[in-house]
Amino acid sequence: MSAQNVARASLLADPSPGIQRRFAIRQAIIYALLLFGAALVLLPFAWMISTSLKTPDQLFTTTIELIPRPAAPANYIDVWTKMSSIAPGMTFWRIIGNTLFITVLAMFGEIMSASLVAYGFARFRWRGRNTLFAIMLATVMIPGIITRIPAFLLWKQIGLLNSYDPLTWPSLFAWGPLYVFLMRQFFLSIPREIEEAALIDGASTPQIYWHIMLPLIRPIMLAIGVLSFQGNWNNFQGPLLYLTTTQTFPLALVVRFFDQSLSKEAPQWHYMMALTTMMAIPILIIYFLAQKQFLEGINVGAVKG
Repeated sequence: MSAQNVARASLLADPSPGIQRRFAIRQAIIYALLLFGAALVLLPFAWMISTSLKTPDQLFTTTIELIPRPAAPANYIDVWTKMSSIAPGMTFWRIIGNTLFITVLAMFGEIMSASLVAYGFARFRWRGRNTLFAIMLATVMIPGIITRIPAFLLWKQIGLLNSYDPLTWPSLFAWGPLYVFLMRQFFLSIPREIEEAALIDGASTPQIYWHIMLPLIRPIMLAIGVLSFQGNWNNFQGPLLYLTTTQTFPLALVVRFFDQSLSKEAPQWHYMMALTTMMAIPILIIYFLAQKQFLEGINVGAVKG
């Protein structure tokens, strides 16, 4: 170790009061900026929850009251009663069931199809592999609005409009190029010796993929699962384009339908915010439960390879 490194190590081991003070000031500034940024992000969410717990008389007042007194948690139940009066059959469990059916089916389709395509790009060598991979990534640059009309006409010709097929079946064809990219990077970080040992033991390629490789990429699968769940849960344009029967609406479309149904009346923001809060809570719960795996999967998938 050089004399300069020895002096630096001794300085870090026994810092002077001036260095300790500057370090404490720098840390305080960093934490203050982080708290300020967190407050900016959380303030709209807190205001949404606050509005969802207010009565109609508390909505349009000159005083800012973040904690309503009295609170009205019954808004979360009354909104569905009002919804059923507007469109019979649109009950809470039906709407949640519609949303979960679309979201979960599309999520698992995206994860499995993306992992299969990524495994082929990462572990097999064939002519045109890199070119095809570059073309696939280039599709990210295509605006989604360009493919809306051709896709709609295609599903119309097949006769599957007003069904969940246009919202779920495309997920089986790896329609998320970024998901394929992240999984490919993760596959590339796995040593080939693991596959070679499995081949020596007599395992086939499908067995290696299913029993060895998929468990090893669990972090990125969970990360993509969170992103996919969030994207399909909040999907608005797809259901708006393909679904016409109110009984088939997911929650994202119900919020807009409810807003338009009350457009001729006084704005009932307490009901709208109750619906919006119910829509946001599942995403937050899933993120907090899988936060560690989510960050690990994104970091490893984006850096390694």
